[in-house]
Amino acid sequence: QVQLVESGGGLVQPGGSLRLSCAASGNIFRIYTMGWYRQAPGKQRELVATITNGGNTNSADSVRGRFTISRDNARNTVYLQMNSLKPEDTAVYYCNANLQLYPSTLKTNHWGQGTQVTVSS
Repeated sequence: QVQLVESGGGLVQPGGSLRLSCAASGNIFRIYTMGWYRQAPGKQRELVATITNGGNTNSADSVRGRFTISRDNARNTVYLQMNSLKPEDTAVYYCNANLQLYPSTLKTNHWGQGTQVTVSS
């Protein structure tokens, strides 16, 4: 079984910054793509940013230039540095990981429980 635990969410004023962390645990052989998704009230879940095991990143147009995704492979952790936050960034942010569990040869997709980010004055 895999656990993805997010942290770092909270209440911040517009223009402020937050740094989200997601630590994966379990009998993990290798983590491939990791990413952040978000779901605002009344809206569908959407991609924020992803990062592959090779370090390639992809970000939504709405956050590009403001958010930066990174990962620490030694700690099985992915981060999302969020700067210049806007009220429309308010959402529950979910961590996602595509990984391989030992001794399985299959890649599987996993989700964290989410962390609330609220941007408001």
